[in-house]
Amino acid sequence: MYRTDNVLGTVRMLQDENLDVRTVTMGIDLSDCAGRDMAAVTAAVHDKITRKARNLVKTCDDVSSRYGIPIINKRLAVSPASRLLEGHEQDAAPRLAKALDAAAAAVQVDLIGGYTALVHKGMTPGEQLLIDSLPEALSTTERLCASVNIATTRAGINADAVLRVAEAIVKTAAATGDRNGFGAAKLVVFANSAEDNPFMAGAYLGEGEPECVINVGVSGPGVVKRAVERLVTALPHCTLDQIAEEIKHTAFRVTRTGELIGREVAERLNTPFGVLDLSLAPTPRVGDSVGEIYQAMGITHIGAPGTTAAVALLNDAVKKGGAFASAAVGGLSGAFIPVMEDRALAEAVSEGWLTLEKLEALTAVCSVGLDMILIAGDTPSAIVAGIILDEAAIGVCNRKTTAVRLIPVPGAKPGDHIDFGGLFGSGTVMKITAPTGSEEFVRHGGHIPAPIQSLVN
Repeated sequence: MYRTDNVLGTVRMLQDENLDVRTVTMGIDLSDCAGRDMAAVTAAVHDKITRKARNLVKTCDDVSSRYGIPIINKRLAVSPASRLLEGHEQDAAPRLAKALDAAAAAVQVDLIGGYTALVHKGMTPGEQLLIDSLPEALSTTERLCASVNIATTRAGINADAVLRVAEAIVKTAAATGDRNGFGAAKLVVFANSAEDNPFMAGAYLGEGEPECVINVGVSGPGVVKRAVERLVTALPHCTLDQIAEEIKHTAFRVTRTGELIGREVAERLNTPFGVLDLSLAPTPRVGDSVGEIYQAMGITHIGAPGTTAAVALLNDAVKKGGAFASAAVGGLSGAFIPVMEDRALAEAVSEGWLTLEKLEALTAVCSVGLDMILIAGDTPSAIVAGIILDEAAIGVCNRKTTAVRLIPVPGAKPGDHIDFGGLFGSGTVMKITAPTGSEEFVRHGGHIPAPIQSLVN
């Protein structure tokens, strides 16, 4: 039986607190499109995507209208595109990228992920082709997003792949210099990537998934913020465990709402429902910020001592509330800290409270990692590789997903303000405290062995 206060609370979330379903993402397996003739491959890719996803946007709009719950993005995630490049020459990669982008445009989705290579233990020729093609692929497409998994707890870190990807990031930013390096905003580097993640830029359809599946990403940082504010107003001396309990109850209601939408979309499309990712994904809007939750808890300046503990509290409470609400929780599910996409975090960076090094500390306890970070365009690829290695080490040793989405802005220097608009937001170019000094270590290459934590059998 539904309790009246829970129903009214959910209505308030929708009307006043920016509750939405951030994305409905359809996963599509493209393995059966492989072949030796790239013209035939791209035709098969376009045909399968348009056939499977032709009703996705309309169905999402219909369900959104029925329940009055906004669905902000409709997206696609395909199986790793590198598999379709095996046995092909270099020019095949940008052709495949454009075919994926064209198919996404044809079905009117916002973004398509899966231009992906999984190279944590080694690189096949197709994976090398994909990585080397990233600058051209991401500078000549609009909707395409790319990801590379360079490490896992079981395999360790592929340092050769890290350096290769770091060079691709710098080149991708340069290739989109007229857009402040925006191409790099569509590329994420993972350790322990999640194979059912509906969020971009890291979404792809992993091994063991159905041929076609619906995964949903909900969001609600504004909802959680208002819940914490109401608690603190009613109980000015509330304890941290009381705050955690309030966040758990709020995450429960958000999760229930998201699963309702996801399952109805899947049913109407006659497609299996996969997972509900309950990550708190912010936007640049006022009142829709993860950083504002920390401020509501009492962290006046984000980055001050205690911020890491606040991030840990929030992340854990969100996971506990969501796990109790649904048996289908998956993806990343926690609290994101994408600097450009979060108004409060972006302000903390511009004011000097939140540094790159503090952000790295926060990634040990949050979901994902160094996300949407602006750096100077002249940052050497070896330093970019060092940042990726550090973040991967945190993920590998803690058996969690971590990621890096760095944007070297051509011609920019620390302190400059950059605005991408829309959900990608704006922010300040961050200073790297030690911009040199690790090049020799990075260029050793090879493999960082798996940690002792990998021996779990």
